[in-house]
This record gives sequence, C-alpha cells and structure tokens, in this order.
Amino acid sequence: MRAWLAANTERVELHVMPGYSPELNPDELFNADLKRNRPASRARTAEQLARDTRRFLRRRQRQPHLVRGYFRAPHVRYGIMYATE
Repeated sequence: MRAWLAANTERVELHVMPGYSPELNPDELFNADLKRNRPASRARTAEQLARDTRRFLRRRQRQPHLVRGYFRAPHVRYGIMYATE
C-alpha cells in the first residue's frame, strides 16, 4: 500500500480518521436508509426479514441516484474520487 501511495500521490488524498466514526462511513447511511424504509409491518421471522431486506436491496439497485447520495452527504464527501483522466 505504501508503495502504491508513493507512486500515486498526485491522484490520492489521505484523510486520517478516528478509530470509531460511524458518521463518516457511507455504510452507516445505507444502514439508516434500510432501517428507515423497511416495511411498516415488522418481520416476525428471520426468513421474513431476509426477504424484506432483499426486496429493499433490489429496489435500491434500480435507484442508483439514492446510492450515490450515501457518498455525497457533506460529512462523507471525502470518499468521492474524481477521475482526472
């Protein structure tokens, strides 16, 4: 990793992050979205929960603009990579 970073310093900006910082993690935005948008009726079995989660994931696959939004929130914008070529 260090060798790659040294060879690509013009393309990479490093950010030191605290050991525990869920608010800086786009995965946490996804988890919040999943919890906020699951069906109103709570799953009563693991199978039901898995089915509801898959349904949510399939819906998000058809909504890439929402997924991109996980990375565009002001506090996680450090993770956006811009192509320079």
